[in-house]
Amino acid sequence: MPELAAWDSFYVIVGSAAGALIGLQFVVITLVAERPSPGTAEAGAAFATPTIVHFATVLFLSAVIRAPWQAVTPIAALWGLVGVVGTAYVGLVTRRMRSQTAYAPEFEDWAFHVLLPLIAYAALALAAVAAPFHSREALFAVGAAVLLLLFIGIHNCWDAVTYHVFVKLPRMRD
Repeated sequence: MPELAAWDSFYVIVGSAAGALIGLQFVVITLVAERPSPGTAEAGAAFATPTIVHFATVLFLSAVIRAPWQAVTPIAALWGLVGVVGTAYVGLVTRRMRSQTAYAPEFEDWAFHVLLPLIAYAALALAAVAAPFHSREALFAVGAAVLLLLFIGIHNCWDAVTYHVFVKLPRMRD
């Protein structure tokens, strides 16, 4: 499908970045795991796991879109399914954020763990509906959603690392 061929370089770059960042996230979690505090598991499920899910979604969609599809309909069904499942997952993340007690989420946390992922996953679902009629626009919507998920993951990784370095470590030393 010629429309997908034009996106090859984009998805090679984005998919590679997501794969590398998944590895980096594992390294960071391993370093932080040396000194767990009460509530760490619940906070990890609320804050760290979604980051890996977003990176894995970017990696998955990058791989799927690079496959040699003959038509947009089957791939649109896949990214639509990812959008619906991702939207439901954001609901689960919301519940986990509310129930964990290790950290009191601020507005920025709600924006980057709930609002922006919800927008990205909803865009995937809507792009799937639009794809049969407006494939070019749908591909741009998927590209925007994938890029948004990648940047959300980068932000959330950075936020977690800085929290542990500047907040948790000094408390442990005292």
